[in-house]
Amino acid sequence: MSKIGIIGGSGLYQMEGLERLERVSLFTPFGSPSDNFITGVLQGIEVVFLPRHGKGHHISPSEVNYRANIFGMKKLGVHAIVSVSACGSLKEEIKPMDFLVPDQFVDWTKGRASSFFTGGMVAHVAMAEPFSSEIRSVLIKCGQDLGLTIHDRGTYFNMEGPQFSTKAESNLYRSWGMDIIGMTNATEAKLAREAEIAYATLAAVTDYDCWHPTHESVTVEQVLDYLGKNVQNAKNILKAAIPEIAKVQRFSAQDALKTAVVTSMDVVPENKRKELEFLK
Repeated sequence: MSKIGIIGGSGLYQMEGLERLERVSLFTPFGSPSDNFITGVLQGIEVVFLPRHGKGHHISPSEVNYRANIFGMKKLGVHAIVSVSACGSLKEEIKPMDFLVPDQFVDWTKGRASSFFTGGMVAHVAMAEPFSSEIRSVLIKCGQDLGLTIHDRGTYFNMEGPQFSTKAESNLYRSWGMDIIGMTNATEAKLAREAEIAYATLAAVTDYDCWHPTHESVTVEQVLDYLGKNVQNAKNILKAAIPEIAKVQRFSAQDALKTAVVTSMDVVPENKRKELEFLK
């Protein structure tokens, strides 16, 4: 059975129903994670929870230590991660209070550390299908079974932030065919793939960004208001999905490094080998 990781974004800072709770403080070769990891058991399944922006939401999307967060999940034995994230909609038919499970992303971030393989070791993991199909199918079915509006595919546009889009930017992304917009998930998806952890996003739609002619421009107050109304639905999806994800015998991401590493191990610095000892 898999150990499931949950990374909570804006509005999701804890998971009710976890038993045998423990707070785990980790320091990684890449620095400190966003917060302590919360380990526990949900319906008999081992779960590891981490608030992406830290307790009290004090870490900007551009300042999240994504490498430490994903490395910590790997070190704790996580096989699959569900990221819960607020996002804006770039299409009329994707409405606030809907959910969307993206199957693609476009990374528009600037200068984030998005690989473990630096400093003497190179790997090129395949990212044609960046999200776990195994997890995605479970999330979609669970959302549908709960009677929620959940879109079964779409492209997540990862802007840098922390500022929201200008109207010109928002309309540009729409012209490119993007479906939703957020500030965090592409970096996590890349690192999870390098760590051979299956990863998928449950995106909670909170607004129409700023392109929509009949809706006000997005504000923090609006995002938190819609997310607060929808966070219980997100938790209900997770509670239904976690036991089903745990039944998956093998995730395709588990072979991500099989042919990805191009550096001969005899030239990899010793400190780099130690740094990546859990990424095997």
